[in-house]
Amino acid sequence: MKKVVVKLSLHDEKEKQKALKKVSGLSGIDSISMDMKDKKLTVVGDVDPVEVVSKLRKTWYTEIVTVGPAKEEKKKDEPKKEEPKKDEKKPKDEKEQIADLIKAYKAYNPHMTQYYHVHSVEENPNACVIS
Repeated sequence: MKKVVVKLSLHDEKEKQKALKKVSGLSGIDSISMDMKDKKLTVVGDVDPVEVVSKLRKTWYTEIVTVGPAKEEKKKDEPKKEEPKKDEKKPKDEKEQIADLIKAYKAYNPHMTQYYHVHSVEENPNACVIS
């Protein structure tokens, strides 16, 4: 994880949105923030600083301020209360697993799992009447 801080020559909110959109297209980004007061863009994630600068340099003057490891906020170590253990999940047999998968599939795509019964003329001789 890297934290890259880049100074840009932006003038208004529209340019800010364009810069954020350009940088958000890169892969491996966890968070992006922009400080318009100092005109600094902060990118956190597994991203190459050269890629960030090359994307932005096509449109704006870009200057790298800092590149370093992302600081993770450390929480104070509080004494943990022992919680009673909840019911541990028992391993399901194959039939239950298959039933769960079918339910999930039906919830995901209900149109593909509906069955229709179509009556044809051969099955019902009174379905079509020619007069």
